[in-house]
Amino acid sequence: MIARLIGPLLIFTAVVGGVGEYYKLEFPTVRFPFTLCREIPLLRIEFAWITMALLFMVGCWITVKLRSGFRFTPMTQRRIERFKSIRRGYLSLIIIGLLFALASLDHLVVGNEALIVKKGEDWLFPALTRAVEKGKDFGLEGDAGQAPADYRKLKEQLEDSEDSESVWILMPLIPFAPTGDTVPAVSTGLDEVDGKVMKGSKLFSGLGAKLYDTKVPERMHLRFRYRKGFKDGPADGWDRQGNRVYGAKYVSGQLVDGSESWNGQSELNSFLGQGSSPVRQVHYPPSPPTSGEGQTHLLGTNSRGYDVVAYLFGGLQVNFKAALVYIPLVYALGVSIGLLMGFFGGWFDIIVQRAIEILSNVPFLFVVMIASTAIPGKMRESAGLWMILFILLLFGWMGMTYLMRTSALKEKQRDYIAASRVIGASTPRILFRHLLPNSVAIIITLVPFSISSLVLSLTSLDYLGFGLPAKYATWGQLLRDGLDNLAAPWLVTSAFVVLVGLLILITFIGEAVREAFDPKKFSYYR
Repeated sequence: MIARLIGPLLIFTAVVGGVGEYYKLEFPTVRFPFTLCREIPLLRIEFAWITMALLFMVGCWITVKLRSGFRFTPMTQRRIERFKSIRRGYLSLIIIGLLFALASLDHLVVGNEALIVKKGEDWLFPALTRAVEKGKDFGLEGDAGQAPADYRKLKEQLEDSEDSESVWILMPLIPFAPTGDTVPAVSTGLDEVDGKVMKGSKLFSGLGAKLYDTKVPERMHLRFRYRKGFKDGPADGWDRQGNRVYGAKYVSGQLVDGSESWNGQSELNSFLGQGSSPVRQVHYPPSPPTSGEGQTHLLGTNSRGYDVVAYLFGGLQVNFKAALVYIPLVYALGVSIGLLMGFFGGWFDIIVQRAIEILSNVPFLFVVMIASTAIPGKMRESAGLWMILFILLLFGWMGMTYLMRTSALKEKQRDYIAASRVIGASTPRILFRHLLPNSVAIIITLVPFSISSLVLSLTSLDYLGFGLPAKYATWGQLLRDGLDNLAAPWLVTSAFVVLVGLLILITFIGEAVREAFDPKKFSYYR
């Protein structure tokens, strides 16, 4: 059933991607070939159109093939049933599939652009169009009017105004972009009991502030230093324009006589008594998990002020994107060279083996370090992911060549290969039509572990600082950020949990595939 959906899905991807590019629409995931051409200057836009045409033709071929009575061989069907019977592997595959589907939704789930904006009789879809709406289009003035619209703040302003009925905004589930969307500060509530400020069940010590707006914690009204629940230390006050107009000093909860200073325009008492929030604790990046009043960050923010949930989502997308590009390329190269080594043997086999030995002794990390410093910053910023994947591809194909070489050496001695030669089959046909299908079990068994290796390699390089540029959300950078900020345990915990969880799921799938394709399960000896 699932196999029958592959063809229509490829056709849908090609058609929607082409239509979106023609009408300048930003559909999630299907725009990837066109985005790739814009990121890598060497690629022309024709490459993306050729890719879409190939996807369409492959989708049509698969659809016709499956509807013309195609059936898996009895051996393949037994292997599939065996895989389904291994519950943890099958459930892991379903979970990975759901995660991939979620990541494919891209900015429809996680992003800072509104999905739908209803303004009077007009309907706008900012997340799906390349046109950038300005703040002035929604009645904002000054710098906010000339800048791109901040839909989060705009939605908050509309909820508190009388125009909420004329303008309606629908934001993504996580209204923050994975990167480039800094949250300056967040705040958490404090309790006041019998004149003492409490944080949970403990007396509060630290900086507490009264805010003009809990959704904009950096705009403080009054800020006090607390020690064991009492005001103790300097106090400061700012007007609504952000100018410091008040200063004082407290000792053990009491105002020190003569310590107050005031240079505001109104009366001091009116300034101190104007409406503001109860005392709250303001957190600057990295800020802890918050919910309720103000902005909601279920896993807090990192040291750059990026929402951790959105950042983890972006890291998941990077891993899936890298796997979709890297795995087909590395297996096409490694499998082809391995089959050629085993089929031809002789001098060709010896030369390739010596080349593999030379490449395998080149220090991988040094190559990455040299590439990171030698490539111009602008090019590295635009094509950082593809540069890393190219280096990984340069070293990653060698591992499977010996397995495919061994398989080809064994299979080429069989009668069906000799029969193919007798009837005049060409070498490519013998290799990829006859030899390769009999070695497919090796390839399928290796794929999950290659994906795990890729995820670990990307994470390790990012952790060491030789990975992707800052515009990419990566789990390695989050791990490094967490270890640099041990006082913010939510960073390293979040990165560790999602990384280990993904690797465990992939490992379960790999074990189940290896068990399902084990020839001993279907062999009978007499």
